[in-house]
Amino acid sequence: MDVTSCSSVLPKTKLYGPNFYNSDAKFSLSHSCTRFRTSVSCHSSKNSQHNSTTQPLAMLCSSSRDNRQATFGESHQPIDKRNPVGKTFSSVGVCEYDGTLVESHSHATEEKIGVLLLNLGGPETLNDVQPFLYNLFADPDIIRLPSLFQFIRRPLAKLISVLRAPKSKEGYAAIGGGSPLRKITDEQAHALKMALEAKNLHANVYIGMRYWYPFTEEAIQQIKKDRITRLVVLPLYPQFSISTTGSSIRVLQSEFREDAYLSRLPVSIIKSWYQREGYIKSVADLIMKELESFTEPAEVRIFFSAHGVPVSYVEEAGDPYKDQMEECIYLIMQELKARGVYNEHTLAYQSRVGPVQWLKPYTDEVIVELGQKGVKSLLAVPISFVSEHIETLEEIDMEYKELALESGIQNWGRVPALNCTSSFITDLAEAVVEALPSARALTTATSTSQEIDHDPVRYAIKLFFGSILAFLLFLSPKMITAFRNHLI
Repeated sequence: MDVTSCSSVLPKTKLYGPNFYNSDAKFSLSHSCTRFRTSVSCHSSKNSQHNSTTQPLAMLCSSSRDNRQATFGESHQPIDKRNPVGKTFSSVGVCEYDGTLVESHSHATEEKIGVLLLNLGGPETLNDVQPFLYNLFADPDIIRLPSLFQFIRRPLAKLISVLRAPKSKEGYAAIGGGSPLRKITDEQAHALKMALEAKNLHANVYIGMRYWYPFTEEAIQQIKKDRITRLVVLPLYPQFSISTTGSSIRVLQSEFREDAYLSRLPVSIIKSWYQREGYIKSVADLIMKELESFTEPAEVRIFFSAHGVPVSYVEEAGDPYKDQMEECIYLIMQELKARGVYNEHTLAYQSRVGPVQWLKPYTDEVIVELGQKGVKSLLAVPISFVSEHIETLEEIDMEYKELALESGIQNWGRVPALNCTSSFITDLAEAVVEALPSARALTTATSTSQEIDHDPVRYAIKLFFGSILAFLLFLSPKMITAFRNHLI
């Protein structure tokens, strides 16, 4: 089982207060509500053309939403940087928001809208697997170490990535030799640009990956080069977690804080969007379609499998992920009931790794239990993911399907990821439109994830004892055995 999202292999200390994500600033905005629906095809041709409509140029939706503010911290730079290779889907035209019409050809100051899609990234070849894993495990939001142990982060990430690479390569080899996440995200970016243009909002759409190309830092530099004047940040994670959206926002904060131009750039961050009506209905549509493929649709157990996070993230760091996930499932099931679907459902968490406790129940254990209870038909729904990647194509489609059949479940199905589903892309475009008026310069704050000790004596004592503990850790029997097995 591979790890391409949040992973924690050591016990961690509390990095954020329990109310870290709970300070809300509400914005109530009124606009004329004119909605355009468009069918969005899923492709990324560079030469595709879009014919603008002649409708009035306006921000098309009323909006009254919570825009949660957060404190951001220091980011960890990934290794093996190359020249930016990501695509930018760009156009500049006329847009209106917040009561002001901005016309690019008649005003001295050109308004240029940008949308930054944030995603995890994934190795595109088997040779990319080990450096990708290094970038993942070097992230302080993934392996959360006490300040005493910060100096071992890089060597520890190197060791873990080397040890895990062989198994991870097997998983990627099973799905074609690499992750499809980059390609799908390119297609989503292109589709989103088209959907925005259908709403008369012309924007440059950028892609920023956290752990592989094109890196978030590269996308930020392109945004600066293009002289974007207003930016919407849209993480492709429906639910917020420290280890996904939170980690990417930390990178943004670090990059923007150090640049005079970027520090003044108005930015709106859509931190979670699991509760949006368009998203809920899009997931319900896919579930209903897959239920129809079963002989007895009413007898099928709907099995939501979400990516897990360590329990400590939720209980000690105040991560809202678990609550948002449960609310998301509730909203989807309410939508299905409104359509006459009353199937039983289960939520479980997949992709755990390391010695710490993760959110329960675990997907693999629940599958076995359902088989023992006599469940014969199971429909898996990968609820944390909006793109196909290794957790859906290998972990769910191969490992969990095999486990289900061995456990007595006779009929197995899986709901595809949303990818470029037209209704989903249209809803993302509406979210961007609604977020634009609340854009403002990112605030800076002192990071609580890295403690700075200015006392040289105290620092030397910490370094000494930390070195001893690190030495004992690397000489533990499990580490020695694992390293020896890798060399052999």
